[in-house]
Formats: sequence, structure tokens, C-alpha cells
Amino acid sequence: MNDQIILQCRQLTKRYQQGEIDVEVLKGIDLSIQAGKRVAIMGSSGSGKSTLLHLLGGLEKPTGGEVILDGVSLNQVSAAKLSKLRNKSLGFIYQFHHLLGEFTLLENVAMPLLIGNESVKQAIVRAEALLKRVGLGHRTAHKPGELSGGERQRAAVARALINQPKCILADEPTGNLDSKTAEQVYQLMLELNQELNVSFLIVTHDPSLAERMDQVLHMGDGLIYSH
Repeated sequence: MNDQIILQCRQLTKRYQQGEIDVEVLKGIDLSIQAGKRVAIMGSSGSGKSTLLHLLGGLEKPTGGEVILDGVSLNQVSAAKLSKLRNKSLGFIYQFHHLLGEFTLLENVAMPLLIGNESVKQAIVRAEALLKRVGLGHRTAHKPGELSGGERQRAAVARALINQPKCILADEPTGNLDSKTAEQVYQLMLELNQELNVSFLIVTHDPSLAERMDQVLHMGDGLIYSH
């Protein structure tokens, strides 16, 4: 672990127009994620957690402020460069696994590499190795519908890591799992954090996950109000 900042935002704001009502979701967020750090964001529904994650991931544009990913301001890059930077530097894990049902596990995990123009042979080799690492080496030919919830979520973790990103953004990654399966996914993420020095920024309602992070941030009313 070092002091290099992988992902940060400065005075980040986000407003939505709902009819005649102007909704201010984020009110000036400052945040820095260092290499290898594990950070949890907690807060009630509607506090802006998921919106913050979307902005940090370049999935939405802020109303004001900026996001800096691996030294590059997302405000300053074209859509094509943003897509390439996001694919290379970030991995995403959601509450719902978002695996594609018509493809095998191996194909699902290899897909980000293929999108990034990696050779099919290399993509398969790397996807097989990562699936083996997350305990799914025996499931590579199966489709998502043939797997348990925990297996699908471990596959989603593998897919998020396939491009060897510097930071994983996870939105309630164990929200659909029972406590035993959630614990297995927690442990996997903690091990991968240490093995690969990948940062994790995790939105969660689960205090047992948050307490294992290096830092816990609390959000309320569009602001980070405590550390």
C-alpha cells in the first residue's frame, strides 16, 4: 500500500430537474482513494451514495466539480477516451450480478478484455485463471442461470478484476446474498485487495462489512459528514 491517489473528486455536485423541482443530490463532495485502500460508504437510502459511485465511475456527468481517475480529469477527456480509461482503471460490482445469461461464465468474465481488443486466446487464459482464483474453475462452461447466487456474485467479482484495475467500485455487492454467502464474498474481496493491491470503494448498509474496511465514510443529505 502506498500514498498514490487512484481516484478522487473535488467539490462534486449533482442536481436533477424533476418537473419544476430542482433536486440537489450531492452538495460538494471531496474524496480521495489511495492505492490498495478499502473504503466503505454508509448512509440511508436517498443520501446520494449510489449517485456518488456513478459519478466517480464516469457513468454520469457531475453538475459541478471534477473527478480525477489515475491522474486524469474526467471533465477533460472525450467519450471514447473516458470509456477506455474506465475499462482499464476501474472495475464495477453491483447488487445484481449483471452477468449475461446467454454466455458461459468464461465468456462473461473474458468479455471486458475482448471489448478492450485483447486476443481471444489471452482473454481465455486470464479468465480461466481468475475464475480458478475465485473458486469457480469447475464452473467455466456453465451459464449464470445454472449457478447459485454466491457463485454468480463471485463471477461478477472476477469480471470486475479481469482488466487488473486499480480500483473496484461496488454498490451493495452482497445485498442479495444470505449472511453465510455474503461472508464468503467479503473474504474474497479482502483477500484480493491484499493480493492485487486493488482499492475497493464499497457502498453498503452492512456494518459487518464496513468495519473491515480501512476507512468508513457516512453520507447524509448529499454530504460526507464523518470519517
